[in-house]
Amino acid sequence: MRVIAAAAVAAAAFAATSTAWAFSAQDAILRAKPAVALVTARMDAEVTLNCGQGPVTVKPAPFIETGTGWFIDGRGYLITNAHVVDPIHRPLPWVTHELKKKAIEEACVEPVLKARAMVRGTRPDVEEQIRRDASDRALARAQVIPEPTLTVLLSNGVRLPAQVVKFSAPLLIDSNNKPVEGSGRDLALLKIKDGDYPAISISTREIQIGDPVHILGFPGVVLSHELLNQSVTIDASATNGSVSGYQKDLIGQALVQTDAPAAHGNSGGPAIGDDAKLVGVVWSVSISSTGAVVQGFNFLIPAKDVALFLQGTPVTKPGDSKFNPVWGAGIEALSARRYSTALARFEEANKLLPNLVDVKRMLDEADKLVKNPPPQPFPWAWATLGVSLVSVGVYGGMFARRWWKNRFRILPTQVIAFIEAGENPVLLDVRSKSDFETSPLRLPGAVRAAPEAIEAGQLDLDIERGQLVITYCTSPEEATSARVTLKLRERGFKNVRILKGGLGGWTNARLPVEAKSYLPSIGLELYKNLTVGDMERRRFKAGDVIFKEGADPAGEAYVIHSGSIDIQRTFDGQLRKLNTMGEGELLGDMGLFRQGGRSADAIAASDVELLVLKGERLDWLIRNRPQLTLEIIKRLSNWVVQSDETRAR
Repeated sequence: MRVIAAAAVAAAAFAATSTAWAFSAQDAILRAKPAVALVTARMDAEVTLNCGQGPVTVKPAPFIETGTGWFIDGRGYLITNAHVVDPIHRPLPWVTHELKKKAIEEACVEPVLKARAMVRGTRPDVEEQIRRDASDRALARAQVIPEPTLTVLLSNGVRLPAQVVKFSAPLLIDSNNKPVEGSGRDLALLKIKDGDYPAISISTREIQIGDPVHILGFPGVVLSHELLNQSVTIDASATNGSVSGYQKDLIGQALVQTDAPAAHGNSGGPAIGDDAKLVGVVWSVSISSTGAVVQGFNFLIPAKDVALFLQGTPVTKPGDSKFNPVWGAGIEALSARRYSTALARFEEANKLLPNLVDVKRMLDEADKLVKNPPPQPFPWAWATLGVSLVSVGVYGGMFARRWWKNRFRILPTQVIAFIEAGENPVLLDVRSKSDFETSPLRLPGAVRAAPEAIEAGQLDLDIERGQLVITYCTSPEEATSARVTLKLRERGFKNVRILKGGLGGWTNARLPVEAKSYLPSIGLELYKNLTVGDMERRRFKAGDVIFKEGADPAGEAYVIHSGSIDIQRTFDGQLRKLNTMGEGELLGDMGLFRQGGRSADAIAASDVELLVLKGERLDWLIRNRPQLTLEIIKRLSNWVVQSDETRAR
């Protein structure tokens, strides 16, 4: 006991004398995050063009680029990537071209389609010819009056106009994969109105492989997530990793490689160390051949290059801020349990710059602790000893419970390893009756066994006692598989394991599955990515009208869960059947894609059960499940070919 107490006291003394610059990851992020802001470069335009009926002026949808910025000086100076502000800082021909194309769609294509009573997508060949004719007439002579705006959105919801003070062009590559002349460090210094803002200091320490890295910013995947509150647009996200390498770009400029996750929208954001100081600026994420972000290989502009970029600018004391000392003092006081002091410092910070998200949160926390202070701790030596002993007991108990719970569980990748090693495990499908009948998917070669029958001892399995058996289900925490596994082990099957995550864990690992009955490939991908048991179902009798041509889609598409449906359409007053769709097919998505009425009638050819797929859910699947998106594109391509062949007859 004395040895343990001495060791605990020594550890506490060592911690108290450790280097002051290293905060916890949470404290480092909390100190720096108020200085992070959302940068938006928006290019509106007034476009005058002649579609053949005389000049017309329209304002097409703007071109918008978002990125992350951070205050380098509390007077109102921010750093971001040059490519974030490039569309409004320099005249870029491709941006003007995009605005012209949008204007042609609005001023030339839409009126012609409306005059011909055509709905977009019904005659893509005619629509494309209209677009080409309009472009030939109007594109070259279109006059564009640009209206650029650059804004910075603080975490208190205040949006402020910004100006570019200094600009070092992004690295661009020509058609020969050579750097374009004038390519630079891809940094921009912005200025908003004077004030007392938070700021991030630049680290002068040489970074090493393995040093911690925390990236702060506004990834686009979070800003556009359909399930998140709009408040995410003002509260920066944080991801963590470490320095994983040193690289150089095509013109020899130094880069820091990190495995901290980043995405589009993080561009220009700060990467800080555990001292809450800048170690680099997010410059680039790695993209696969399919266009997806490859995590683990992201690149930063080193902090020392940011310092060089600031030379000759009004920023002579990077990190200088009236806000920072007050904010840091509040965080330190809260950690030291001096709650009244912490509250006073947070209130002072809030007066300097009101209603920042992190300041409001810490104000609430300090206020609660002042009003309801926690019990005073025991004397430190005894407290440290007690915490150490309790921690050993708690973590030991947690470890033991976790080990006991997972002692028979196995990951999907381990199953594949057993198969490749020639173990030939028996995959036992022990889903409940309702779960089994709901989903058409199963693991390849799986054997169905009703869990109720096994638990009641009424089912004899034709499996050798020493054979490796892996049970899987879809119940929370594999509860059904756990019960069946214990029952089988009681009956002498000693090598029975539980598939961790069940069927969902297997599909999430992108491992192959098979359907209990025939499913088209698009149906297989849909069922892999849908929680079928939670979806609304609709049933129709043979002959029922599911929807009529021209009807409002009401934001819904459908998966044909059972039965078949005839697709019909009226041509020259005569009703013709175009197609019959069966189980696993996606129905009604065309209306959502076109944002118009239904393009044909859908009539139940037999008794039909449909799964209702909301438009926002389909949009999320298309953006996040590449294989499903590919299947939809293949199907649409086949329809186009079939339509062309039909017209050619």
